Amino acid sequence: MQLTHADVTAAAERIAGHTRPVVLAQADAETVPVAGNVWLALEHMQHTGSFKARGAANFVLAHQEQRRLPKVGITLASGGNAGVAGAWAARLADSTATVFVPDATPAVKLARLQTVGAQVLCGNGGYAEAAAECERFAAVSGALRSHAYDDPYIAAGAGTLLEEIVAQFPDLDTVLVAVGGGGLLAGITVSANHHGVRVVAVEPENCRAFNAALAAGAPVDVGIDSIAADSLGARRVTPMALSAAAEGDVQSVLVTDKQIASARQTLWDTRRLAVEHGAATALAALLSGSYVPSPGEQVAVIVCGANTDPSDLVAR
Repeated sequence: MQLTHADVTAAAERIAGHTRPVVLAQADAETVPVAGNVWLALEHMQHTGSFKARGAANFVLAHQEQRRLPKVGITLASGGNAGVAGAWAARLADSTATVFVPDATPAVKLARLQTVGAQVLCGNGGYAEAAAECERFAAVSGALRSHAYDDPYIAAGAGTLLEEIVAQFPDLDTVLVAVGGGGLLAGITVSANHHGVRVVAVEPENCRAFNAALAAGAPVDVGIDSIAADSLGARRVTPMALSAAAEGDVQSVLVTDKQIASARQTLWDTRRLAVEHGAATALAALLSGSYVPSPGEQVAVIVCGANTDPSDLVAR
């Protein structure tokens, strides 16, 4: 699946009016004490609480245009955010979504799934088991199989985020993005390659599907053990991300769970932003020194999701 910039611009046209334009907020020294000029891309304010709404809307609306959206609706496996977005997007087309979730899906994400009207079924295990159950359901029911990240419509929709960032911030040098299965990374990188922007792909050190794939030269299975695993816990990265990375300026960095938790707390302390651990992972690379901008470097950090229980954020 070769993703192109034309796919991203087509997605931008398709989802216009359905998704919220991203809000950029300049980070002061209290939040990000680094040399560069840093902006936070507050995509956690998107419909459904994450960037996933972009890809889901593009997927559903594209299949509706092609008259390939069955009456039984769509189905997907998800740790939460993609499922919430899929169910929300299905409603744009007066359709429905059946979502298979891993056993460890957080209660806050299960509640969000129910709020948007998804039929939620347990996958009896981790994400891989949920995906297998979803495949069987699609084969029996005729539902349209969607994917949390490994689909060109999903990735192209995600790429519209950087198109909006560059439109507001044309001097952008670098974008930092958290990586799970690589759908967001693939879309962002295709757009970044077109605009001449460097991409810093940030992963938890024990959820490093993209980093491991770069080292191996191909997608490989990795172990999953991180506080951000509910959103970044893919065992294998999509090949689209590797393909896009091979054509651009992409740097892979790893951060620890402690650094992720600290970045999440910093967003709460300094901006009162309650976000997921996965959404704080990109910022963790700056705060920990895993990525150090040059003086004057223009940097955007994608804050990608807010479907979280904020009760563990300590008031300070």
